[in-house]
Amino acid sequence: MALLFIGILIVAFGYIASKSNEAIYKYAGQIKLLGLLVIAVGLGLSCIKQIGVGEVGVQSLFGKVNNTVLTSGLNFVNPLVQVTVFDIKTQNYTMSSVHDEGDKAGDDAIRVLTADGLEVIIDLTVLYRVLPTEAPNILKEIGSDYKNVIVRPITRTKIRDNSVYYDAVSLYSTKRDTFQYRIFKDISENFSKRGLVLEQLLVRNINLPASVKTTIESKINAEQEAQKMEFVLQKEKQEAERKRVEATGIADYQKILSTGLSDKQLQYESIKAQKEIALSPNAKVIIMGGKNNPIIIGDK
Repeated sequence: MALLFIGILIVAFGYIASKSNEAIYKYAGQIKLLGLLVIAVGLGLSCIKQIGVGEVGVQSLFGKVNNTVLTSGLNFVNPLVQVTVFDIKTQNYTMSSVHDEGDKAGDDAIRVLTADGLEVIIDLTVLYRVLPTEAPNILKEIGSDYKNVIVRPITRTKIRDNSVYYDAVSLYSTKRDTFQYRIFKDISENFSKRGLVLEQLLVRNINLPASVKTTIESKINAEQEAQKMEFVLQKEKQEAERKRVEATGIADYQKILSTGLSDKQLQYESIKAQKEIALSPNAKVIIMGGKNNPIIIGDK
């Protein structure tokens, strides 16, 4: 568009110069021709609009928005239209208590009140994208700064609205996933009405008051001690059961010995043992005493 105005100025200058200054009179035609050439180039460039990868363009002319979007690549348009480019790739908006980590400098975390009246600080990242077909409506109804007009205020409001259903300890531990699912569903419904798609909601950190943290740590330590004691008791029970089984086995063995071995059986076992000793190459003279026990001399 700038080349058009430059070309018009050059043509006007050539026309005026040809009338008022004899020194450049002979160059007036060339100046006019140069101006026309610049106008032609400007018109050509104004009719071509390049849209980058992952973007769409929305045309507007004198305040009227065209509902047909321009896709990535080269597009031929009316040279008078204004094209607003929308990023349709996944975008993120971070609100964090850490300085220079979020989209806004300084502490930008979300402070909410829980069901038990405690203040909890939440760090959050929103992943979202623009629906290409809804880009014209976004331009008409919201504008190009939808991040600060829609994404930020809706996210912060819905988190505060839903946090009142949970106490601080549950929000930090057992109900964290439930809370995240609830706010995702609520925010997603509001985004979809405005041409945005919520892809993911990342609750990065939940900071509790110092007194609540101390209470939670004490509770966790108590639970760990209880689990440790339960393990010790279980181990002692197993050891007691092992000793009981061992004692029962010993008692059964002694009972078998006392009732199942006769004198004949003992004599037979003694003879077998004497025979094995007599056949040993190391046995020379063995004298076995006792009733009914033979005497073994030598190994021949």
